Amino acid sequence: MPFQLVDRAVTVSPLPLLLIEEARMLGQSVSRATHRRIRKGVYVDGAAYDALKPWERYAVRVLAFARRHPSAVLCLESAAVVLGLPTFGEARDIHVYDPDRAASRRFGDVAVHTSDDPRAVTSVDGILVTTLIDTVVDLARVLPPAQALAVVDASISSVQGGSQALPELSARAASQRARRGRVHLRWLWEFADGAAESPAESVSRAVIEWAGFPRPVLQRTFRYEGHRDRVDFHFPESDAIGEVDGWEKYALADPAAAAQRLADEKRREDRLRRYGHPFARWDLAEAWRVDPLVRALRAAGIRRPYAPHFTFLATLSSYSPRTVRASR
Repeated sequence: MPFQLVDRAVTVSPLPLLLIEEARMLGQSVSRATHRRIRKGVYVDGAAYDALKPWERYAVRVLAFARRHPSAVLCLESAAVVLGLPTFGEARDIHVYDPDRAASRRFGDVAVHTSDDPRAVTSVDGILVTTLIDTVVDLARVLPPAQALAVVDASISSVQGGSQALPELSARAASQRARRGRVHLRWLWEFADGAAESPAESVSRAVIEWAGFPRPVLQRTFRYEGHRDRVDFHFPESDAIGEVDGWEKYALADPAAAAQRLADEKRREDRLRRYGHPFARWDLAEAWRVDPLVRALRAAGIRRPYAPHFTFLATLSSYSPRTVRASR
């Protein structure tokens, strides 16, 4: 099953947070050799922190900040962690919304935002964040387009647990005085699709479009030999099928379940090929790199009738100033 927003939401730190005053009270030692300082007075196991994936490190940082500042309202990428919206890599800043400030300010890695357009605030497991609709619109304005598409798709996809409607997002953006990203937003409102079942599908769909391939049909169902097979992408012009892999679906932590799922997937793919459907398969990392996805589609006989949009494709590989590092 695809991950839903609630499944992706992180409201408890991936690593135990050790507050210095609690450590002293319990007689525990905090050593720079073994612990990493996340915020003033908040530490985690250093080796365990270094072993985390980039987005997990960011979640630790966000929740350490929330622990120290429980009255702060998280926004943008920081709110996305708590709301379960897709995140990519490790965001550079902790983002906080403060409507009472006269101007936005930065304090180290904490960016405090104000705005002429008020944001609604909600609480998730005791953590204050801007609401889902405001967080999605804010991220849609500032993220690179493929990432923004994944966020918007997730928020309107019932399969992913999204509860927004695209007209609601568009209307909220139109009601704001902010002009940033208006052209970007128009593209998102036209291209977003609630049928997308994962961020990998959203990113792949953007790459397919920008690379010059025809726009596929999402979640097409085929019925052969008594089976009902639903596919990520169907290209009617060539009758080809495209699938983007997320390895979590194979339950690799359970060897027996993984073996069964891999066998089922192989039989499914063979069945679809028998009925004349060429097959292209890739994963999210290959979509980010563009060329592996292009090769997979061309090998499946999918023609590229349009010129590539190189300006958009460049946004996939260029470093984003919003991240600590370009992590794929």
